[in-house]
Amino acid sequence: MATTINMPRDPCTLSNYNNWRTKHTVAEFAIDFKKQRLTGSVTLQLESITEKESEEIILDTSYLDITEISVNGSKTKDWVVKDRLEPYGSPLSVKLPGGAAKCSTVDVKIALSTTEKCTSLQWLPPAQTSNKKFPYMFSQSQANHNRSIFPCQDTPDVKSTYDFRIRSPLPVIASGLSTGATKYEHGKDGASGSLLYSFHQEIPIPSYLFALASGDIATASIGSRSLVSTGPEELLAAKWELEEDMEKFLDIAEKLVFPYQWTQYNVLILPPSFPYGGMENPIFTFATPTIISGDRQNIDVIAHELSHSWSGNLVTNASWEHMWVNEGWTTYLERRIQAELHGEPHRDFSAIIGWKALEDSVNSYGHDHEFTKLVLDLKGKDPDDSFSSIPYEKGFHLLYYLEKVVGKPAFDKFIPHYFKKWSRKSLDSYDFKATFLDFFSSDKEASKALEEVDWNSWFYKPGLPPKPKFDTSMADVCYALADKWETKDYSPSASDIKGWTSNQVVVFLEKIQSWKTPLAATQSQAMGKTYSFATSKNVEISSRYFGVGLAAKDETVYQPTADLLGKVGRMKFVRPLYKQLNKVNRELALETFEKDKDFYHPICRQLLEKDLKV
Repeated sequence: MATTINMPRDPCTLSNYNNWRTKHTVAEFAIDFKKQRLTGSVTLQLESITEKESEEIILDTSYLDITEISVNGSKTKDWVVKDRLEPYGSPLSVKLPGGAAKCSTVDVKIALSTTEKCTSLQWLPPAQTSNKKFPYMFSQSQANHNRSIFPCQDTPDVKSTYDFRIRSPLPVIASGLSTGATKYEHGKDGASGSLLYSFHQEIPIPSYLFALASGDIATASIGSRSLVSTGPEELLAAKWELEEDMEKFLDIAEKLVFPYQWTQYNVLILPPSFPYGGMENPIFTFATPTIISGDRQNIDVIAHELSHSWSGNLVTNASWEHMWVNEGWTTYLERRIQAELHGEPHRDFSAIIGWKALEDSVNSYGHDHEFTKLVLDLKGKDPDDSFSSIPYEKGFHLLYYLEKVVGKPAFDKFIPHYFKKWSRKSLDSYDFKATFLDFFSSDKEASKALEEVDWNSWFYKPGLPPKPKFDTSMADVCYALADKWETKDYSPSASDIKGWTSNQVVVFLEKIQSWKTPLAATQSQAMGKTYSFATSKNVEISSRYFGVGLAAKDETVYQPTADLLGKVGRMKFVRPLYKQLNKVNRELALETFEKDKDFYHPICRQLLEKDLKV
């Protein structure tokens, strides 16, 4: 009987997940730091969901070394890794002679190892770690990189529970609750001296949230249900940075939505090559060390990643074409947390910073580009190429707008309804729209107001959305100082920014970055010296100051920019600075990239190669 093929709603997977759905995954790996690979097996429990018997299972893979496959405990030779189809990898086909009836389950065990071309894992030799004593490994699987760790249905439209059994000579962290570590006896793979670390994830999660890290990791408490883990030398600083606000963030988020579902909320501060601000891996957020700035000014990243515990992790976009469903909601919740903690003006102040990031992204792509839409067409495209601030900020502005349309009290009642309705499920933009309109259908006043919403423009119109009238009370002082610098002969004083938050400094610098006529090089130098921007330990500040200096063709910032690019791998900073450095000194940009390219995570390195056209 032939396999029935139903078209999935995620175009970025080669799996036939509309025929089969992964229900449970068991990942058993040994971490081999010398060979820089994971070796072991994955067992997928798959349920047939078609009316007709299905005779083939197709899974996503990318650059894997697969050696053996068993179906329901019996080895099979009826499998093949087909030709690679860029940018989605190579489909693995496993045949089931006779097929499987609807609702029946099949266990597929696959023996494998990762390879040097794995795009999810970054392996750091001791020299690239803070104390230079031990190696380090971490994963980053969003958007479609988990297929380079093991065969899977690599789509956010499928969710699975997980068991992790990971052997390593160094401590292991995973996106599940720890169930203990036991000594591993010497085996054929020579893994003597290692421990077997076990984790369980009882809430179904998509493949991109499968996460592993192993290295010289120490842990401390930052709240009644929260830990921070990082290198031993950095632990006290990380604990101080996070412990004051962690439980406050959780309490506010729970009042906005409903009680936290994942038992623990922990944070792993990764080495500096981590390419993102944070990654919302369940149980353990993976975070950039740039948030540990010694002033508690950058921990809003944690408010964002915590919000993902509801938006993204519990309620998930069905494909990366609808990424705003994850990120727009999360940005909205993050700013509601800020408002509750610091006051309502902070929400609009954060949105003002976000609007500048949105403008930058739209200008970078071009105002008519497909990737500036809220709902994308990613058929045949790499979702990594569409990654920008647009789904975060344009998605936020849709929700911010809808809140204004129906009123904040009514919108606040919708929030828990939405997350309860879609908890542990995946949805797209059309599901969201239907849920929103249905919720307010019995409210005549709200329904009438919602008739004016132009959903098609919000979803499909490229470029910037309508700009709301922000509360600028916190930003006005920043704009006023920027206006003084436009006089060209302004004489600065350190008192100009006394008492400012780092975000106010960011708004000041971004205002100057927005000018059509850059500062003169002498002004850039005076600013850096007087305000100590060039030596700031807060990368949010130093990176933006370097951007101002590069635009001014201030040669005194060229080498400091290159130095920063060798210390920080977060793409938010790295990609814009490389683009700007490339404009004024391509030789230095290429020299810096060549020197530091092995420092960057594979995802970051690939995007930088595109940015620099190398």
